[in-house]
Amino acid sequence: MHAFAFAENPMELLTDPNMWIAFFMLAALEIVLGLDNIIFISIMVGRLPAKKRDIARRLGLGLAMFSRIALLFSLAWVMTLTNPIFTVLAQEISGRDLILFGGGLFLLYKASHEIFMEVEVQPPKKTSVKIETVKVGATLFWGTIVQIGVVDIIFSLDSVITAIGMVDDISVMVAAVVASVAVMMFAVKPIGEFVDQHPSIKLLALAFLMMVGTLLVAEAFDVHVPKAYVYVAMLFSLGVEALNIRARNKRQSA
Repeated sequence: MHAFAFAENPMELLTDPNMWIAFFMLAALEIVLGLDNIIFISIMVGRLPAKKRDIARRLGLGLAMFSRIALLFSLAWVMTLTNPIFTVLAQEISGRDLILFGGGLFLLYKASHEIFMEVEVQPPKKTSVKIETVKVGATLFWGTIVQIGVVDIIFSLDSVITAIGMVDDISVMVAAVVASVAVMMFAVKPIGEFVDQHPSIKLLALAFLMMVGTLLVAEAFDVHVPKAYVYVAMLFSLGVEALNIRARNKRQSA
């Protein structure tokens, strides 16, 4: 097991090139691992009124940063999550497995529900009851924030376990998490607006979340599928859809 601690002399971190290399590598990895989180937040806030989307994005990423840092400061507890709790059909089940399994099921349900809402459900008719609209809007907003918070914990667990394997100093881990979230703060709005403007891209993003949910469930049963496979498949699909969007725009402008 690693020995995790804060550096005795913080100035050593600023002058140690190995720490800077570890910081940039970990921050880059945190951004990549946060891609699915950004997509989930972008889709969830898409159903909110336009005025509330920015604050929901900031709250969502703030929760992501808070949950990652909280887990980093609970490293002793995080490391115990890999210890078996019970056995089912010769399969040892740990706390991490239960969290990943529950999170995977939640993502599968949420993504499939959103796909159904996009494809099958008709937009609701406008109502003239302003008070009821305000109540529904507040419930939807905080319900969205709670769901983002739940998924943040699931994604944070994977992110923190990765950080533990790369760096021994908690200060570097926290700095990398804060830097990665700062970068994601700038990326989440344009990504969210692009997804909202293109329904086909939104469906692809939901399909991506379904695959991530499937990977989480598989991971809970010790079936390891590299996320790179999913990312490459989604990048290929997005590339094809980008060509379709360009072709449609060209035909419309002709």
